[in-house]
This record gives sequence, C-alpha cells and structure tokens, in this order.
Amino acid sequence: MTPEPTDARRRHDPTVRGFASDNYAGVHPEVLAALALANGGHQPAYGGDDYTAHLQQVFRAHLGPHADVYPVFNGTGANVVALQALTDRRGAVITADTAHIHTDECGAPERVGGLKLLPVPTPDGKLTPDLIDREAFGWDDEHRATPQVVSLTQSTELGTCYTPDEIRAVCEHAHERGMTVHLDGARIANAAASLDVPLRAFTTDAGVDVLSFGGTKNGMLFGEAVVVLNPDAVSAMLHLRKLSMQLAAKMRFVAVQFEALLAGDLWLRGARHANAMAARLAEGVRTVPGVEIRYLVQANAVFARLPHEAGERLRKRHRFYFWDEAAGEVRWMCSFDTTEADVDGFVAALREEMAR
Repeated sequence: MTPEPTDARRRHDPTVRGFASDNYAGVHPEVLAALALANGGHQPAYGGDDYTAHLQQVFRAHLGPHADVYPVFNGTGANVVALQALTDRRGAVITADTAHIHTDECGAPERVGGLKLLPVPTPDGKLTPDLIDREAFGWDDEHRATPQVVSLTQSTELGTCYTPDEIRAVCEHAHERGMTVHLDGARIANAAASLDVPLRAFTTDAGVDVLSFGGTKNGMLFGEAVVVLNPDAVSAMLHLRKLSMQLAAKMRFVAVQFEALLAGDLWLRGARHANAMAARLAEGVRTVPGVEIRYLVQANAVFARLPHEAGERLRKRHRFYFWDEAAGEVRWMCSFDTTEADVDGFVAALREEMAR
C-alpha cells in the first residue's frame, strides 16, 4: 500500500456554498496575510507580545480611551469570562430566551461560570426595560438567585438590531436597579453596518459595561475578545481567562487578526457585504409564493417559514438549519464571501422546490 503523502491536500470543494452559518465561511485573505506577517521569529507568550499590546490602541480608537481588551479563543469563552467578571456566586443574568448564552452554549455560563440565567420571552429577540422587570426582582430574597446582569445580543439571534437609544434605555434601567450590562457582540460589526453608526454609539456611549466582541463570523480564523468598558463594574479579569481555559499562549495570532479587521475598514466592508447579501436574499424570497419572512432583516440573517417537505428538499441542495423544525421555520445566514450568484442560485432552487 502506498502511504498517503504527508503534505496537506485540499479535502473539500471550495465552490460549494451554503447559508447555514457565517461560521461556515473561510478566512478573509487580508486576515490570512496578517497571520503570516505575525508568524516570524519569537514573541512573548500569553499576551506579552507586541501585537497584543498594540491591540489596546486599535480597540480604543473605536470604543474610547478606557476600553481594556482581553483576547480569548471563542464566543462562548468570551461570554463566560465576561459574565463571570460581572457576577458573584449568587448572581443571575437576565437575557432574552433566544440568546446564544441560553440556547447554544451547552449550559457553559451556568456550569462553568457558576451563575443562573433568567431567560425572558421576546417578540423580536430584543429586551426592553419592561421585559427586564419580569425577572428584575428578589434582591433580598435568599431563596432566589440575585439579578446582577442584563445580557443583550447585538445583532440579536433573530437578526434584528437594537438602536443606540434602545440600548441606552436598557442600560439606564439596569443601572438604576444596581445591575450591570453585558453585550454579546458576536455579530457586532453587522449591527454597526446596519445602523450606520460607530461601534461606540451603541456600546460605550450607551452605557454597556462589558462587551463580547466577535471576529470569527466576520472573517477571522479564530478568536474573540472581552472588552471592559467600565472597569468599576468588573473584578478578577486578570485571572478569569486562565481560570476559564481562554488564555491563549500564542495570543499574537488572535491580536493580529483583530488588528487586520479593525485598524482599517475590513470589519465594516465584510459586514456591509454580508448584510447586503441578506437583503438581496430577502428580496428574492419575498417573490416566492408560500414562503413567509418572519422577522425584520436588519443584519445578515433571514428567518423564514415554509413547508417542511420543501425545506428538507432544499436543504439537500444548499446547507442551512431549521430554526424551529416543528413550525417549519428556517434560518439563512450570509457571510462576507457570499456572492450575488450564491443568493440568486439559492432563490431559484427555493422557487423550484416550492413549485413541486
């Protein structure tokens, strides 16, 4: 038997595209170039490198002079570290019932972070002061976990976006009740592109205390960041990454990717394109009889309802996920590398399957 060569071989068809997740996309070429740039020679480990030191300036240009950045491996890790920094052993976190920390993190905030989640149903993925008050009580009740944090998602898991005023209202409401505010920004660039405002407009300036800043869904290979916007609101950040297994030894390779995204306009270019492709997809889908778009298309996600059988046939041609299989609700995601041809081909396939 001839041994398989030891050098790497491409094992996938790079022409195959899907709409399952923006995580399915590859790495942006400009990010790959940055990784190669950072690769030569030796640099101190665990964040002592020149790239991580410079990253503080990069983030502060977007989020203000007091932002402190702590790169981590992934989004779940960012959320767990951030929420740990804002809670103590009796702490609870109020969040939307569709939030990623509640539905898609395998209980990590509760099992690893040691906190309690208090999910609240929302019509569109967005919390309001009135909705928060459904769980914001019982601070003196020794039988109940203490609400200490409100966690928002921007853009939301339903593809909607909070306006800066909406986030400001939530932050003021939470702060008045002695709570802090965490923002899960896995798709924060898509929200900023949709709102056409600076990143700080709905974070620092709106009163957010700690931010989970996403990069993977916008063209990075790996890595997210916890950004402390209000240092008075947190504790133990220096130790929490290691405690939660999120301290990268070769941190320069996370930091340099964020620099590639944020030092110029790459973050915005990628997000605007993904959003534009989602808008094109929604426009095409609206012309297909029998398909219902479920929520406002404000970022890079389209949620729709269609007959289950048609969805199953379509999924054999293009990858995507059922959001609520019993209800026939699906989610279609666009990425920085989604093309107009990808979208138009998908809409044509949808039309064919709906006509069968």
